[in-house]
Amino acid sequence: MKAEVTMNSQDFKMSRRSILKTAAAASAVGVVPGLQSAVWAAGSDKPEKEEVKIGFIPLTDCASVVMASVLGFDKKYGVKIIPSKEASWAGVRDKLVNGELDMAHVLYGLIYGVHLGISGPKKDMAVLMSLNNNGQAITLSRALSNKGAVDGPSLAKLMAAEKREYTFAGTFPTGTHAMWLNYWLACAGISPVTDAKVITVPPPQMVANMRVGNMDGFCVGEPWGHRAIMDGIGITAITTQDIWKDHPEKVLGTTGEFVKKHPNTARAVMMAVLEASRWIDASLQNKLKMAETIAAKSYVNTSVDAINQRILGRYQNGLGKTWDDPNHMKFFNDGAVNFPYLSDGMWFLTQHKRWGLLKQHPDYLAVAKQINQVDLYKDVAGAMKISVPKDVMRTSKLLDGVVWNGKDPAKYADGFKVKA
Repeated sequence: MKAEVTMNSQDFKMSRRSILKTAAAASAVGVVPGLQSAVWAAGSDKPEKEEVKIGFIPLTDCASVVMASVLGFDKKYGVKIIPSKEASWAGVRDKLVNGELDMAHVLYGLIYGVHLGISGPKKDMAVLMSLNNNGQAITLSRALSNKGAVDGPSLAKLMAAEKREYTFAGTFPTGTHAMWLNYWLACAGISPVTDAKVITVPPPQMVANMRVGNMDGFCVGEPWGHRAIMDGIGITAITTQDIWKDHPEKVLGTTGEFVKKHPNTARAVMMAVLEASRWIDASLQNKLKMAETIAAKSYVNTSVDAINQRILGRYQNGLGKTWDDPNHMKFFNDGAVNFPYLSDGMWFLTQHKRWGLLKQHPDYLAVAKQINQVDLYKDVAGAMKISVPKDVMRTSKLLDGVVWNGKDPAKYADGFKVKA
């Protein structure tokens, strides 16, 4: 007992890592839940909280959280994930901040907005890992497409010729969809601030609102882009992976306070969700099984055929064009999806500054280091033998040809011709 009490921090670190590795190895060979909990109970990494309530919005990219629970991956790591279906991103934000939710499948930019106090109550927040890349789309109404507006340039031409108030919808002011929409409009020379009205609509309500004419276009995650095509009310103008290939999208988010109080719980949930992510991307059969599961009323509440095409990269735009897109929604992609790159979080801050949501330049890198739990992720990935990149920054070229690498975020944010 005395030896245990006085073990130094290095010994503790090695002990913790060995337990993590043991748990991951046991999971890989499918150890029965009872034996697995014994592995956890034997060490210092037993989760502090065994039931973890994780909020999600009815979208295809909630799949890794849902499947971690449905397939029992959570139990292997000593926790029970309780998926909680939420009505809106604002609701997710409020429940994270007040502690009703422990974690959430959540918009990257929402976490950053809350941390800086520009999208509701200010609270220290944490990104544990990325949940998916790609797989969102911008939809234009049939009324617009019938007048020739089927992409950015033709939309700009129509808006210049037919003057009126044009309304587009994102899902949350600082969120990913608002930023993809703004970026795309700006690439066509349309200011989302002065030339159009951008409103906020919860994802499951997008199609219904377009059906009754409340908007000219929207940006949202699947399956709602494809659902608009199936229902004959809209066309896909562009996919978000064509705005930024392998862009960051949803994250596993929580508060900074939760990570400090429950680090072992955070690790356990991350391992379960990573295992589910790997399972989804492992085979065509797994993707189809996932689509069948999450289509249920308790999750996304739509038909399976609204989900199962685009997760395989089979796209149609509603105007007769079909194509296979290798850059469709990915959940794991050999681990490339899930690393919480600092540059990804910083990019959202540059867009918040670009559109006037942030009045001053923040310390971009410092904020990203506060939020993105890089060391925690490396710990978990190492235990699961998942490779991690050498650099916490990555380089990407977006739709307009502008390169983002995180090196000079203030210059990048100020360099756009169309901005607030």
